[in-house]
Amino acid sequence: MHQFQIATLIPFHVGGVDLSFTNSSLWMLIGAVLSIVGLTIASERKAMIPGRIQVAAEGLYNFVENLISENIGSKGGTAKQYFPLVFTLFVMVLVGNFLGMVPYSFTYTSHLAVTAGLALMVFFTVLIIGIVRHGTHFFSLFVPPGVPMWLLWLVVLIEIVSFISRPITLSVRLFANMVAGHVLMKVIAGFAIMFASVGGIAWLGTLLPIAFNIVMIGFEFFIAFIQAYVFAVLTCIYLKDTMEIEH
Repeated sequence: MHQFQIATLIPFHVGGVDLSFTNSSLWMLIGAVLSIVGLTIASERKAMIPGRIQVAAEGLYNFVENLISENIGSKGGTAKQYFPLVFTLFVMVLVGNFLGMVPYSFTYTSHLAVTAGLALMVFFTVLIIGIVRHGTHFFSLFVPPGVPMWLLWLVVLIEIVSFISRPITLSVRLFANMVAGHVLMKVIAGFAIMFASVGGIAWLGTLLPIAFNIVMIGFEFFIAFIQAYVFAVLTCIYLKDTMEIEH
């Protein structure tokens, strides 16, 4: 599991708190720089007949815009205010997942501290905006309409637990999928090395794990995109609670 270990690159402590610059910090910085530079270059020309980079950037923009419209809504254009947040989260998670596929890199989305930080930011954003926009009426989310009075206490309790558990499900899903995929590829690669070290005709046994890993690499790129998509979709669904409350 050494591929997930945090390594300190620049030690830094303030009042007993460890604020060291680590390999995770480095790859998050690399991800941020690549995202900013890539999107800046892509949007610089704004050609009528776009090149490949501009097409990719515009496709990414439209993808997130449609995501927001479909899951939050476009009533009064209010949902558009959330575009910078959702777009940044999607790109950060997507780039982090893809960078993790580069040999000798570090997958910062495979650490619960990172995914939990993002999930808690979404949670408190929803909570604060919801209360500011709707006041105490925001908590009517916990009281679904049409529920019998004798069952209301149980439904409200379930709704509260479901709301509080959002950061847990949002963060653990991304973290667990990234860890599981990389561990599986490492284990399969270990079988290939084991067969190769035996010698003789046994080296033929390396072909199956190698072939399986090639398929797994393609599948992991797919999972990397899907997990970024799921994170963005769930963020949109949670942000929808800050919109018009019907009951």
